[in-house]
Amino acid sequence: MLIKKYGNRRLYDTESSRYITLDDLTEAVRGGADARVIDAKTGADLTQVTLTQIIMEGRGGEKILPAPLLHQLIRLGDDALADFLGRYVQAALELYLTARKTTQSFMPFNPLVALTQFANNTPFGGWAQPAQPPVPVPSTVAPTPPPPPNTDVDELRREVDELKGMLRKRKK
Repeated sequence: MLIKKYGNRRLYDTESSRYITLDDLTEAVRGGADARVIDAKTGADLTQVTLTQIIMEGRGGEKILPAPLLHQLIRLGDDALADFLGRYVQAALELYLTARKTTQSFMPFNPLVALTQFANNTPFGGWAQPAQPPVPVPSTVAPTPPPPPNTDVDELRREVDELKGMLRKRKK
């Protein structure tokens, strides 16, 4: 989806030919749309700035990039660090999504789901809600084995050690 951003901070969706809000853009991205934001006057790419604004103004932005971390990153001003941090965050996100997917695949086998259902059907129920409705498990489906160990973590550790060494040399 192509969005034009005007000087008055208005966003124009070129596909639907209408002005949209930042909240509309947020929902479109959450829904799976790949948005590209450009300056209507200069044609400059504003995608990263706009997506960063959505993260920072949205839920938990201050937790993802707290002010002390941002101060440190600005003070360092190191291109190698920026490259490393970008790769590190991407790898960490992929690792998180894999772990979340694996956890969700084991949800039908979680004994706490049955306990929660029992609690909700009693006169004292309602104190706990299941994370999601129970999924019937066909008898022919075997549980998904855990993913193989990720060597990306080892690679990231090596890169961190390398960067630490470079920083020590710069300080001397």
